[in-house]
Amino acid sequence: MSTRFTIARLGSQGDGIANAEGGDVFIPFTLPGETITAARQKDRATLMSVLEASSLRIEPACRHFTECGGCALQHYEAEAYQQWKREKVVQALKAKGIGGEIAALMPCAPHTRRRVTFSARRTEAGGMLLGFVRALSSEIIPIEECPISLPAIVSALDKLRALTGLVCATPKAFHMTVTVTASGFDIAVQDAGKLGDNQRRIASNFVMAEGLARLSVDGEIIVEPKKPVVQFGSVAVAVPPGAFLQATEAAEQTMASLVGQHLSRAKKVADLFAGCGSFALRLGAKSEVHAVEGDAPALAALDHAFRFASGLKRVTSERRDLFRRPLTFKELNAFDGLVFDPPRAGAEDQSKQIARSDVSLVAAVSCNPVTLARDLRILLDGGYQLKSVMPIDQFLWSPHVEAVALLEKPKRRR
Repeated sequence: MSTRFTIARLGSQGDGIANAEGGDVFIPFTLPGETITAARQKDRATLMSVLEASSLRIEPACRHFTECGGCALQHYEAEAYQQWKREKVVQALKAKGIGGEIAALMPCAPHTRRRVTFSARRTEAGGMLLGFVRALSSEIIPIEECPISLPAIVSALDKLRALTGLVCATPKAFHMTVTVTASGFDIAVQDAGKLGDNQRRIASNFVMAEGLARLSVDGEIIVEPKKPVVQFGSVAVAVPPGAFLQATEAAEQTMASLVGQHLSRAKKVADLFAGCGSFALRLGAKSEVHAVEGDAPALAALDHAFRFASGLKRVTSERRDLFRRPLTFKELNAFDGLVFDPPRAGAEDQSKQIARSDVSLVAAVSCNPVTLARDLRILLDGGYQLKSVMPIDQFLWSPHVEAVALLEKPKRRR
């Protein structure tokens, strides 16, 4: 049974929110000011029809929108969408009493995402489903297009679907992460089951025949005709299977540029949660860098790239779980610049040590405005001054937003 609702505002995940009897109701794919009908299930509802559309409603870019769970806001006019994303950062900081300069959102262009994770499953008829999971469901929606992804990925969908059939050894759903590198596709499969010897041989032959760079299953390299290589500034890095990379190259370059300019006066820089070196290896062109990361393969890739690079100052590396054992303020005092880019949980304990340190220049990079605001509050309470914040969109039409915050601490009088 459908109910009539008026949408009051957008929620943090991009759902429209209607004020209704019994509390707020979250209704995906609606916009503020719209009158709609929807089928309600407790505090959520499924959109049935739009009776009075917002002037900001536009035609979605993808035929799979509202079915595929990847995008939430393709129906939102671009400028309003960008303002909404920026406002997520503004409001998160405001909730912690943080003002200051917050730049306009750096937008994300369609067809630029270089790393995509598909879901796959064998059908009862023996074919393969390859696509994205419907929101709040385990149902896989097979896809034929994806306007956020690089065209190279979309044009290879049939090839990728064929490969899922070769590596599938389970009746359950599994995942395939496809990364576009300078060497070709790096394909990492997770939870597809244990491959038999014949499957390995057939899959390996397929990878080589199709010119793919690498196939790994649950972290084990099955075949690697070409090492997958990405470029961090002037340095080529052979990334390990499943390595974290920023979703778009443009966003990575913007973040690296902001961080590099801010830390350009630093002679010794700490890069915390360094990954494969997207910041460290760029910063190494001007500064000595100490890169700290808990993931051993990522750190090994960073170190190997440095050793074979030219024109860099010294880049050292340290494997360390910064959640369990953050760098102490005494250790940090050896540096005059620092960048940290933690996972979504942020870096609360590490921020407390940074706040106590004498590091004069700090760049905080985050994919979660809420934990960024918490960590910035710690730094500000420790004497840092917030110079700027730039929101960056690299997850187009999703509720996720990156941000780079730049801080300085005045030198203490001795």
